[in-house]
Amino acid sequence: MGVGTSRAPGARDAQRAPAPRRGDLAELGIDPDELPDGLVVADEYGHVICFNAAAARITAVPAAKALGRRLEHALPLEDLEGRRWWQLTDPYGGLTIRVRQPERNLLLPGGREVLVSAQYVRAYPAGPIRRVVVSLRDTEARRRTERSHAELIATVAHELRSPLTSVKGFTATLLAKWERFTDDQKRLMLETVDADANRVTRLIAELLDISRIDSGRLEVRRQPVDMGAAVGRHIQAYVAAGQPADRFLLRIEQPLPALWADPDKIDQVLSNLIENAVRHGEGTVTIDVTPAVSPREGGPGGHDENTATSVTVSDEGPGIPEESMNRVFTRFWRGSKRGGTGLGLYIVKGIVEAHGGTITVGRAHGGGAEFRFTLPVGTPAHLL
Repeated sequence: MGVGTSRAPGARDAQRAPAPRRGDLAELGIDPDELPDGLVVADEYGHVICFNAAAARITAVPAAKALGRRLEHALPLEDLEGRRWWQLTDPYGGLTIRVRQPERNLLLPGGREVLVSAQYVRAYPAGPIRRVVVSLRDTEARRRTERSHAELIATVAHELRSPLTSVKGFTATLLAKWERFTDDQKRLMLETVDADANRVTRLIAELLDISRIDSGRLEVRRQPVDMGAAVGRHIQAYVAAGQPADRFLLRIEQPLPALWADPDKIDQVLSNLIENAVRHGEGTVTIDVTPAVSPREGGPGGHDENTATSVTVSDEGPGIPEESMNRVFTRFWRGSKRGGTGLGLYIVKGIVEAHGGTITVGRAHGGGAEFRFTLPVGTPAHLL
């Protein structure tokens, strides 16, 4: 049954309703053209009285052409099986207890998918329809999200397969042939298992971080942080692991403001940036720790120029190509050298921004990559 065929007056149904004046939509309380989603509203007779700019963009139908037309003609929708949606749902002649249609994928003419939901506004419960309010959303954003999730799952599966295969292989071998191996051979296999288990643990931690960043639930537990000392610990760890001491140059400009941040997460940021410089860069890795203007002060015009701490990590390698600069902090970016999940810098950016800070990438004076992040002092409210 078509829209309005059972309850709307026949003479008026057959006529094209006049286009509404702007004042007719005052009851909505907003300008429909300012809405990010498509909005289509039909009156009690099934004629379109509102067709906002987003609806015109999504459907490629000008608002002037849709206003006053019957809803099923202005918005001809089909389900994925080719059935006409308005005949299936029949808002005007269907069940009087129905108040809405949940969001679902439908097809516009030409086969383009759109997300559609509808609300039935009745004069009183189980009464006649006063308005049918239809919301339209483009599916492209959802498709991008789904593709990103699929890529993440594929990457994680690939990264997990190698260490887990190694762990399974070595443990099965040790259990089956323990007596046949020397102590040195057993130690080597157990060390390999331990390293692969650490790799799996790091990957799971990255996934948890991404989940918290994407959902806005990344918690920051602020404590006093000595940024210079934190950087020094990372350099000492690399030297202890065999890197030459003269590979690193740490420069600290005093006095630094008292910084309150999450020490574990700041260590994660430093670890990632310094590791990138060591692995992918060349020559001296320079780390500058300086006072700076808080990102929240709006730049050099701020009254207090020492309200933030800035850390710059640079190397003397080939650097990052100019065309790749805008993709460095996206998921799965790995640069010219493959390896790793490509999630580290995405997480770094999420951590810095969770602190209210900013991070940038550019070309160092020596020609290599230069990463610079700035954190506001973040003093807890109870200490102000």
